[in-house]
Amino acid sequence: MSRHIQVTFDAHDPRALSAFWRDVLGYVHPGPPGVDLPEGADPLAAWDDFLARAGVPEDQRNAASAVEDPDGRGPRLFFQRVPEGKTAKNRVHLDVRAAPGLQGEERMAALEAECDRLVGLGAKRVRRHEPEPPMSAGFIVMTDPEDNEFCLD
Repeated sequence: MSRHIQVTFDAHDPRALSAFWRDVLGYVHPGPPGVDLPEGADPLAAWDDFLARAGVPEDQRNAASAVEDPDGRGPRLFFQRVPEGKTAKNRVHLDVRAAPGLQGEERMAALEAECDRLVGLGAKRVRRHEPEPPMSAGFIVMTDPEDNEFCLD
């Protein structure tokens, strides 16, 4: 039997980092438990209302956030606030599959276009790795707004 996974990020600003990854992956913020969100409702505003009604102090309302694949295929991403900063290279990272099935210059052009979009969302470009067939089709290393490494693959 297979298991579902959740990928957890330590963060200084869980809400902002979850919004970044929501926009990168086309994910959505889920609504609070037991709350039926009407079409077009802002789930983050619903969370603010939910936490206020639950008596959570305002300074604790950005302690966690999550995003989910609306199609239910990808893993849930969870973001938890931690006091310490990032001190070393990630031992695990996400590969964002931005050019599936493409090869050569067409692939790298698609990765470059996605890189530009993600820089506009707050990512930083680190370096480009050229294709080296047959072992590598080429990729771009980036960091999210809190300096977590990921690859456009």
